[in-house]
Amino acid sequence: MKEIGGYLEFEHFKSFSFHKKSKKLNMIKLNSGRCSLAYLIKSKNIKKILLPYFNCDCVEKICKEYDVKIRFYNIDKNFFPLDIKLQEDEYFYLVNFYGQLNLSDIEVLIKKYKNKVIVDNVQAFFNMPLKNSDTIYSCRKFFGVADGAILYTDSILDEDIQIEKSYDKMNFLLGRFENSSTEFYEDFVKNNERFEKEKIKYMSKLTENILYSLNLKNIKNIRSNNFKYMHDKLSCINELNINVVEGAFSYPFMIDDSKYVLSCEELKKELIKRKIFIPTLWPNVLKECKEDTLEFKFARDILPIPIDQRYDFKDMEYIYNNIKNLLNF
Repeated sequence: MKEIGGYLEFEHFKSFSFHKKSKKLNMIKLNSGRCSLAYLIKSKNIKKILLPYFNCDCVEKICKEYDVKIRFYNIDKNFFPLDIKLQEDEYFYLVNFYGQLNLSDIEVLIKKYKNKVIVDNVQAFFNMPLKNSDTIYSCRKFFGVADGAILYTDSILDEDIQIEKSYDKMNFLLGRFENSSTEFYEDFVKNNERFEKEKIKYMSKLTENILYSLNLKNIKNIRSNNFKYMHDKLSCINELNINVVEGAFSYPFMIDDSKYVLSCEELKKELIKRKIFIPTLWPNVLKECKEDTLEFKFARDILPIPIDQRYDFKDMEYIYNNIKNLLNF
């Protein structure tokens, strides 16, 4: 029976489409990126998959959970996959690292490998999904929500799927809004860890509603402008050949250790001391890859500089000045 009256709940916001897509693709709102992959594995009956060595270990764990046979591939210095040779009935998991693969790059790979490409746009929310492929997006990587992913696919999983509940998982988000991030960091870690055990669920109504409240155009513009600022200032010493990205996840920055007073690792530690928090995105790569590989170097040395919608040019200038002073360039 519908409830009418009583105390007011969280405000309701009008729904809209997150991405322009082909009519052949279904937009499926799920609880996490890893569960989006699980959805594809089940709906497409995937038995074999090709993954990058340079990647979050949660992807490999999901594949192993569903007994998918895994092979691995390397990437080049521009984050482009190397020497891809798909076996029969094997799927190609293409990760768009830092959004550095443009649409034409991805289209070429989709045409080459036909309907066997899964595009991981977890770090490229504002890239559009392309037909004849499956595409995964993460809402948690770009917005202040406790769960949420978007999957575009031509397949439908014929199962009874529950809806996620997130009202009791928002503490770290609400806490950081009024206090410091360090006070609620443990809650943040616990929220991330819970997805390792989560089953496939639809995105929570609360998360979906929060997403509908966002001005995505404004968020994209802020991220784009902050990225361009950092690129203008740091491209001269950045060892990465970076493409300018609209609505970027972060600004990937890496120096030649031999040229400066600090190494990449030391610079990261010094920035963290100054409360400029730079994550090590995939520490598992440091254990799984040899030290002389590009993947190991990228995992250890790339500094993903925050450029998101919380910050303006003054914040970017503050980050840049700290880097400049620490490196003495």
